[in-house]
Parts: sequence; C-alpha cells; structure tokens
Amino acid sequence: MRIFLTGATGYIGAAVLDALVRGRHDVTALVRNTEKARRVAKRGGHPVIGDLADPESYRAAAAAQDGYIHAAFDGRPERTATIDRLVVDTILEAARRPRTAGSSAPARRFVIYTSGVWVLGSTPNPATEDTPINPVEHVSWRPRHEQLIADANSGALRTVIVRPGVVYGRGSGIVGDLFKSASNGLVRVVGDGNNHWPLVYDRDLADLYARLVAREDAAGVYHANDEGDERVNDIVSAIKPHLAVRPDVRHVPIDEARHKMGTYADALMLDQVVRSPRARALGWTPSLHSVAGNAARLLEEWRAERN
Repeated sequence: MRIFLTGATGYIGAAVLDALVRGRHDVTALVRNTEKARRVAKRGGHPVIGDLADPESYRAAAAAQDGYIHAAFDGRPERTATIDRLVVDTILEAARRPRTAGSSAPARRFVIYTSGVWVLGSTPNPATEDTPINPVEHVSWRPRHEQLIADANSGALRTVIVRPGVVYGRGSGIVGDLFKSASNGLVRVVGDGNNHWPLVYDRDLADLYARLVAREDAAGVYHANDEGDERVNDIVSAIKPHLAVRPDVRHVPIDEARHKMGTYADALMLDQVVRSPRARALGWTPSLHSVAGNAARLLEEWRAERN
C-alpha cells in the first residue's frame, strides 16, 4: 500500500517507518533536509523534502497516496497547534480526492492521526477510549484536531486517532530524558513522583500502527499503552542500580516547574491510569509491560543510540 508519513525521523515516526517497511508498504516520508532524507532512504522509505508549515512543499506527494499517517510534532509552543492544523487539513484534502477510474487502490483510503493520552487529563481511575476527555492546557488544541479527523470518517475514508502513552525505547523521549539526567547525576521530578505514567515501548506502538493500516474495519480512537501503571518514582528507582554513580533526585514544586517549563510541567505531573481495550481487540499485545522491570535493557538501548 502507498502510505504518506510525516515525522519519519522523529521518535514515533521512525519506529512506524520501520514497521511499515517490514510490512512491505511503499512509504513516502516527509523530511526537512537532505541529511534526514538519507536516513529515510537507508531505512527503506522514499523521502520528500518539505516543510510541515508549507503545504505546497508536499501537497503533490500527498496526492498520490492510499493512506496517511501523521506522526510529526512541531515542539515550538507558539506554532504547534497552527502547524498541526495545516497538516491535518492538507492530508484530509488529499485523502478525499476523487478516485481515478480503473484504480487498483484500496476501496477506502485511511488517515491515522497521532494524538496522546494527555487529552484525557488526570485519570486516577482506568480510562478507556470511551472516557470523556479533559485536556491539560499543554494539549488544549488537540481535541479540535481529533474531532476534525473523526468527522472525516465516511464510506470512502476511514479515520483513526491513536493516543500513545509516554513512549519509551531507544535514545529519545521523556523516559530517555530521565536516563540522561540520571547519568548526569541529578534527576528532577515534577511533583512528588507518586503519579502514574501510562507508557508504551516504541516498537510496540509502531506495531499498533501497522495493525491499523492492515485492518480495513479499524476506525475511531485507539489508546496505546502497556498498562503497567508505573509511578515516576518507581521508574527512577529502577534506573539507579544500573549507573556507576547513583544520582540524586530532586522533587520540583509545581510552581517552580511551571516557571521553567510552562504548561509542560502540568502534563508531566498528571496521574493517569489508562487502558487500551480497542487496541487489544485488534490482537495488539505489547511485548514490554514495564520500564522499571526492563530498566537495564532500556538503559543499554539509550546508550547505544547516544553513541
């Protein structure tokens, strides 16, 4: 299948690219420069150089695809929502284009949009895909974009919203930041650290995307997390024994964290217990169920990626 992918060199998108290539899909990946283009080509994708903020730079490439996966994220707060909306509008326009007579394309095109569990807000009781959302300010714009995707579902187009938990594995992400700060001797934890993070291994998350591509009946919201219900303190404690020098841990009061990190601080302090029944109904079963239980392995992955 011909698939257009954004974020192919990003944390989630890179894992998704690998999973799609393994599944023998023809992946056209939007990248920002020639260096990233080389990385995508080496992994089996077809790079197109463009800019998320400039739809004309990738509109033609998007118009030739059977499916679309939006996994890119512009992390600049002043631009994030605006650029994400541009991408959503552009890929929905491409996905809704008229069919060519005699085309061998699938009966329904698809769009898979990457959101996140922070739209749920605090969920001390297990939250499923049907749980009402209550987004923290950091992702207050996400529900509008989720709704645009959901409303586009039709007889000719199926649309999917994936809400990953906190992604771990390899050298990046929030858990990767914990490994980095621990290795440097000081871990800063927002709040008391007794809050739960819903987590998901990057390769397991990519497997869910591949399943959603293959299932023509898959539509709507899918959560993606390992359901380990781990507290931040548990993760930090599990990392310590695998370092040459045990790091200090500083619990940062929320007001101080907000001053330094803005609305991101409140997202990190969320207490969330999340379940993924719709994903599991597809046969999706995470291979890893714990960061703390796999701390040594994950720390080695992080080190390998950093070298």
